[in-house]
Amino acid sequence: MPLQNRVTPFGDIVAVTQRGLFTGNRGIIHDPATKTLLARRWATKTWLVCACEFKGWRRDVMARRSWTELFFLDEAVAFAAGHRPCFLCRREAAERFRACWASAKKEAPPSATHMDSVLHAERLDRGRKRLHPIALPVTDLPDGAVVVAKDEAYTLRAGRAHRWTNDGYDRPEILNDADWLLTPPSTVMALLAGYSPVFHASINTQ
Repeated sequence: MPLQNRVTPFGDIVAVTQRGLFTGNRGIIHDPATKTLLARRWATKTWLVCACEFKGWRRDVMARRSWTELFFLDEAVAFAAGHRPCFLCRREAAERFRACWASAKKEAPPSATHMDSVLHAERLDRGRKRLHPIALPVTDLPDGAVVVAKDEAYTLRAGRAHRWTNDGYDRPEILNDADWLLTPPSTVMALLAGYSPVFHASINTQ
C-alpha cells in the first residue's frame, strides 16, 4: 500500500503508486510511528521542490520527526500545488527562479522568505487551494502553467494541454479555454520571464 505522500496539481496529498521526478516538503505533517499524515497539510509557509538525490543523503520516508517527504510528478505539478525550488539541494534552479521572479515583477531579487509569503497568499484560500482567474488567453500562457478545465488539471507545453492523471500525463490535447489557473500568478510570471520547469517524460512521449 503506497504512503499518502504524492501531491496533485490541486495541492492534495494522495496515496497512489505514481513515480515522480521531485520530492519536497511543507514542514512536519506526519506521525512517524504510523507513517500517516496528521490533520494539517502544511506546517510552514516554506513549500519546497527538492531533488530526490543530493550528496548521497538517504532518508527513510516518513520515519522520523523531521520534514515530511512529499513527491511530485514533475516541477510543473509542484509549482501548480504552490511549491518553489529549494535553495539548498537545487540552488541553481532556485536562483534562476528568483531571477525570473525579479525580472517579471521589475524588483530587486527577493528573499526566499518574501517569495514564500507571496506564494502562501496565492496558493491558499481559507485553507483550501486558491483558484485564480485566467488573465491571458490559454494559448498565451507559458509552458509549465497548469489550468483547470472541467475539474481536471492540464499542464501546458508547446501549444498542447496534457491532463494530469495518477499514472502520469495523458495524451496531448488542444485546449482553447479553461476555467481556472492553478499555478500561482507569481510563478506564472516567473515562467513568462524565462524559467523553464522540468517536465516528466510522459509529457514528451504521447
